Amino acid sequence: MADSILIVDDERGIRETLRGVLEDEGYAVEAVASGEECLKALERRNFGCVLLDVWLPGIDGLETLARLRAAGADCAVVMISGHGNIETAVRATKLGAFDFVEKPLTIEKITLTVRNALRQRQLERVNAELSAQSADEYEMVGASVAMRALRKQIAAVAPTDGRVLIYGESGTGKELVARAIHAQSRRAAAPFVEVNCAAIPEELIESELFGHVKGAFTGATAAKRGKFELADGATLFLDEVGDMSQRVQAKVLRVLEEQRFAAVGSNAAVSVDVRVIAATNKQLDLEIERGSFRPDLFYRLNVIPFEVPPLRERIEDVPLLVEHFNRKFSQAYGKQPKRFEPEAIAALKDYQWPGNVRELRNTVERVVIMHGKLKVGAHDLPPLGGEAPAPAAHKFSSFREASEAHQREFIRRKLAETEGNVTRAAELLGLDRSHLYRRMRALGIKTRGERENGA
Repeated sequence: MADSILIVDDERGIRETLRGVLEDEGYAVEAVASGEECLKALERRNFGCVLLDVWLPGIDGLETLARLRAAGADCAVVMISGHGNIETAVRATKLGAFDFVEKPLTIEKITLTVRNALRQRQLERVNAELSAQSADEYEMVGASVAMRALRKQIAAVAPTDGRVLIYGESGTGKELVARAIHAQSRRAAAPFVEVNCAAIPEELIESELFGHVKGAFTGATAAKRGKFELADGATLFLDEVGDMSQRVQAKVLRVLEEQRFAAVGSNAAVSVDVRVIAATNKQLDLEIERGSFRPDLFYRLNVIPFEVPPLRERIEDVPLLVEHFNRKFSQAYGKQPKRFEPEAIAALKDYQWPGNVRELRNTVERVVIMHGKLKVGAHDLPPLGGEAPAPAAHKFSSFREASEAHQREFIRRKLAETEGNVTRAAELLGLDRSHLYRRMRALGIKTRGERENGA
């Protein structure tokens, strides 16, 4: 029980007084006189909090604390002593005690300490549950040679503080790799702080990374801590790092070199201890040749390069991924898991997946939501790529018709890779965005927003 208390004290008067006070506060209370009885009580039931006297007959309070922690007891422990000293308090804290309270005890002090101990324990339980859910959410699925090699590389690199640069096409799971490195690192208990460098407007990216002081610019009505400061002692994930402007690249380079920075509008330096993991779907060596990415920043980030393979290069993982997403979305939407027939799996394996795992995830989610039957055959799958496939070559009546059909298919594939982002698709195609829009209109290709709105 979360609100149950165990009192462990060899003085009967203290046991009875504490029991009365805590029962008046609404807690379920049990009291014992020795460490041995305490351990037996914890074998019978769970307690939210244990009030444990340091000086006990038989095994003392510190030894009792050490034994219950070794047994995995899930309770907050508050040590009580009439002869407390700093050395004893330090030992108790190292053994996992929540607090150390000296006698004589007061009603206000003991009730406040117990309330805080129970609240802290509850927060730890909730955090553990959320961490377990997060681990499931970011699970890396796959048994292919490429995935086994990737996991082995993560296990080797994670315990270090080496900077990592993750390469891979859009949708391959670069963030999953970054989170896996963080989860297996010495910083795992600290936050995983992420920044999508492509999603933040140029005029706001500096404030997002380094924070700002009040009045630093128009609209800065209050001071704000940046991502680098929030990631002090933790991991900072710079996603789509290739989209940073040259000015921001220079500032990030300086932070990596000096491990300190100043917020926008301030001259006061802030020192941090941050492990940086970056990711990109661009070829940074080409960006360096074009002059859009700094080579010195590249060398700072590219200490340990990771390559996340596209799904078409580990197509044998498709059945495992389908089953994973099938279970995930069926549970999320309160539905019975679908049964994908062998021909459906074969069709999914035959597709090249330009949008990679993200596209497969979306496809399975669509099937779980929209398909009414338990069995899923090949004919039950939605058109892969979001549109019907281009007609076979022999169906074209002219060269122009065939050319337009192939252009249409090529543009659709690039849109699938970028999840419908026309600006990003234009970059991949080497076209101006307005030109791509005009070409889409001419070829009858709708934007994602138009499809969603039924336009």
